[in-house]
Amino acid sequence: MELAVEKKPISEGLLIAMLAAVNFTHIMDFVIMAPLNPFLKEAMSINTQEFGLLVSIYTFAAAAGAIIAFFKIDSYDRRTALTLLYSVFIIANLLCAIAPGYKFFMMARLFAGLFGGVLNVLIMSVIGDAVPMARRGKAMGIVMAAFSAASVLGIPCGLMLADMFDFHAPFILLTILSMIVGVALFIKFPSISGHIESKGNKTPHIDILRSFMQDSNIKLALLFMFILMIAGFSVVPFISDYLVQNVGIDKEDLMYVYLCGGLATAVSSPIVGRLADKFGKVKVFVIAALVSIVPIMFVTVLPAWPLAYVLMFNVLFFMCFGARFVPAMTLVTSCVQPQRRGSFLSISSAIQQLASGIAVMLASTIIVNDANGTLHNFGWVGILAAVATLLCIAVSLRIKEVS
Repeated sequence: MELAVEKKPISEGLLIAMLAAVNFTHIMDFVIMAPLNPFLKEAMSINTQEFGLLVSIYTFAAAAGAIIAFFKIDSYDRRTALTLLYSVFIIANLLCAIAPGYKFFMMARLFAGLFGGVLNVLIMSVIGDAVPMARRGKAMGIVMAAFSAASVLGIPCGLMLADMFDFHAPFILLTILSMIVGVALFIKFPSISGHIESKGNKTPHIDILRSFMQDSNIKLALLFMFILMIAGFSVVPFISDYLVQNVGIDKEDLMYVYLCGGLATAVSSPIVGRLADKFGKVKVFVIAALVSIVPIMFVTVLPAWPLAYVLMFNVLFFMCFGARFVPAMTLVTSCVQPQRRGSFLSISSAIQQLASGIAVMLASTIIVNDANGTLHNFGWVGILAAVATLLCIAVSLRIKEVS
């Protein structure tokens, strides 16, 4: 089927594939930090709180970038915005790849978050603009499977390179991959500008923001995403360090944890997307969220077990984590009119990134390292994530689809 975009029509499948490639590199840039936790702490001689700052500074910068995007994103052709932001994203990753120490690396992560964080807004906006509602869940599932692909391919390769060389190596790999994707975008990505209002009819951004704040459905959607991020990113960044320091997994075995988890979610995410299209986004989200509470509680209190048992529980965790996020994002992209979708998703992304940063900082405050590096109180973080998940379910039941 040919997609009705301007100037350079391409198939819907190719468009989704390019968005998935962008999302793969963007997601890898973010998720690689969690498994690199023990490598970074050793190389830079930092503690859990300082590592938490490395992760949260990216998310806070991404929140700021999303707020800036709110005022501009719906004023430009999607192709122009995507190629420009992705180019700067590549430069930011190059800076991470050559960072000589903690402070330089932190500034590079801030730069990466400021520009790379907005990519998620553009990806979701293009899906909302170009993919019909009947197939939007499936498209979202494919694009969100980039998280799984980053776990299956990117993270294991990154961990292997970090183990062979140092923490710079994964960012060198990411820079090379991003350059390849960037060239493909420049050559093939089509012009998409149907969302742009005519100059005489443009609505002031402050009026758009005011209309969002007066819309109870949109406020519920933003609250929904805020709580969902708290439920996920209070746990994810610290799993690798917990597995190494508490469970006794060797650092070189971390790649198998993310490989197995990624393989499982690569299969489950598209299936969940199709189920969301067939049975409804809210219903599928509620089921996935309820099931996710069990692995959340287990992975945060795992004892010193053999690798096989650790893999089993972490596979369940990553599958459930991905399964609830696919219908959640599909629901959120469907609660606003198309001409406001980019602006709304900018605000939504800012809320998500802000919540992620708060979650990481909160968890790093709860978690305590002893003299041997062992993590304490991670189980309390699991309880926090479980409670947030239940709250998220309650909010999701009140959100209505409008497009």
